Amino acid sequence: MPQHIPLKDPSGDIRIFAARTVVSVLVVLALLASILARYYDLQINDYEIYRTQSERNRVQLQPLPPKRGLIFDRNGVLLADNRPSHILSIVRERVDDLDATLAQLQALVPISEADLENFQLKLQRRRPYEAVPLRFRLTEEERALLAVNRHRMPGVTVDAQLVRHYPHGELFSHAVGYVGRINEQEAQELDERNYRGTFHVGKVGVEKFYEDLLHGEVGYQNVETNAHGRVLRVLERFDPVPGGDISLHLDFKLQQTAFEALGEQRGAVVAIDPLTGGVLALVSRPGFDTNLFVNGISGTDYSALRDSPDVPLFNRAVQGQYPPGSTIKPMMAMAGLESGLVTPESTVPDPGWYSLPGDSRRYRDWILKIRGTGHAPRVDLHMAVAESCDVYFYDLARRLTIDGMHEHLSGYGLGTRTGVDTTNERAGVLPSTHWKRDALNQPWYPGETLSAGIGQGYMLATPMQLATATTVLATRGQRRAPRLIRSIGGAPQEAPLLGTMEAAPEHWDAVHESMRAVVHSARGTARKIGEGMRYEMASKTGTSQVIGIAQGAIYVEAEVAERHRNHGLFIAFAPYEAPTIAVAVIVENGGGASAASPIARAVLDAWLVPDDGVVDG
Repeated sequence: MPQHIPLKDPSGDIRIFAARTVVSVLVVLALLASILARYYDLQINDYEIYRTQSERNRVQLQPLPPKRGLIFDRNGVLLADNRPSHILSIVRERVDDLDATLAQLQALVPISEADLENFQLKLQRRRPYEAVPLRFRLTEEERALLAVNRHRMPGVTVDAQLVRHYPHGELFSHAVGYVGRINEQEAQELDERNYRGTFHVGKVGVEKFYEDLLHGEVGYQNVETNAHGRVLRVLERFDPVPGGDISLHLDFKLQQTAFEALGEQRGAVVAIDPLTGGVLALVSRPGFDTNLFVNGISGTDYSALRDSPDVPLFNRAVQGQYPPGSTIKPMMAMAGLESGLVTPESTVPDPGWYSLPGDSRRYRDWILKIRGTGHAPRVDLHMAVAESCDVYFYDLARRLTIDGMHEHLSGYGLGTRTGVDTTNERAGVLPSTHWKRDALNQPWYPGETLSAGIGQGYMLATPMQLATATTVLATRGQRRAPRLIRSIGGAPQEAPLLGTMEAAPEHWDAVHESMRAVVHSARGTARKIGEGMRYEMASKTGTSQVIGIAQGAIYVEAEVAERHRNHGLFIAFAPYEAPTIAVAVIVENGGGASAASPIARAVLDAWLVPDDGVVDG
């Protein structure tokens, strides 16, 4: 009998369906439980974490850079200003493909390799959601192009920021200095918190020396943004503290006069108020346009400055070290008087040369090649300074000795930094037996003492040192640290008194009178600049050798290469009875003091003779 095969099993189907239903329900319940557990975890357990992350996407802390303090001259002329500049920046977190975005930007606006390198460096040390600058000083056309294409480049921003500007460029390049972009080393040294959002820092001069004062303190604001990074509203704001405005002792008219008087010559002029120590003029030529450095100087421009044989980046006023030549003779005269080795009346014979006892070598006086003899059969202190007699000071130097000269001349600030409030000042050299042994590991020779006695040999001084030494002569012994800064926010700043030289009044009288005769006597070495002068001055000419002249040889300027010619120097203070200004001038390879003295006259006239023709002081 055939087997019965049921075509349908309702009971089995019901059991299978029931089992599957149960499994399905259990799976759904398990999934639901998992979702509920995850939901609970997100909403309850990790609520604070995700709320904070959400807030970070929606709310950003943005730094507010402070306004840099302004710099004025003594009369309120603006020397360093802030001007709005538009900056192209990128917020990395808002950009999906940085390389593609940079390529898009390069197609729209010029972006140099230097811009890209600086951008990549700053990108490495930024904070999250911090805008990194890519290009500075965008033009109106460039801003318009970026605005039209902004929707295609999320994370790209164009913001306005105040950027340093120097209205007078080269005129105050070495005095005021300049700011520039923060480099990698500076970024590591600066206070990261206080320089957030700031792209510039003082590099040299007053801008660097008073960086802490001029910079100010950064502020910040909490802002709400949308998904594209656009600011919707400001939630909280703490305003930055602007940098302090400062006024300098520098006088615009005097600075301009000194700058123009130097002309195309290489050199420096420093003028100081002897009563206050305030630096009235600080000029070094050639200079440069400081605005080139603010947003990053181009390679072409920097190479031109760096490779120029005239070295325009070199601040000759505080970095240039020159043999002071005969400008130290008034100080030598004071040393002789105070040490008791000479009196105003004592004399020395002057055949036009000098020899050490037991030595046949002749140390010539500059007058010998002109007259064939000395200044006079016998020369006293007054004539020695007024006519710049080398023989007199050879003899005085021998008797003082090099260590005695070091002791007396150090009181004028020679051989040490003056302490002027700027950067890169050099100390010069005031030689002594100890100095030569330590510096060169050599003994001191008697002939070197004679050379030092007329400001030659190893002796070196900066124009700032010579101007400071001249203020010591003018004030009869007071030496102040020269100061560029005059006031901070209207509060006067006093130059510190470094020391006082005690000396007999009659000695000061004798030296001052001999310096007066340099211009105001028939045989003074600078008598030509005294024509038409409406005041009296005390001064000293100086000539320093650049190359050595063999014994018996004659220096003929026309036969010497221009850069091997003598330097011309001049120091002065005026008015004679009550000095209000002291000046030091150096003209590199000018041939002699005749190149420097007219420059000093122009500066003194600008200070002492106003437009109405009435002499001040």
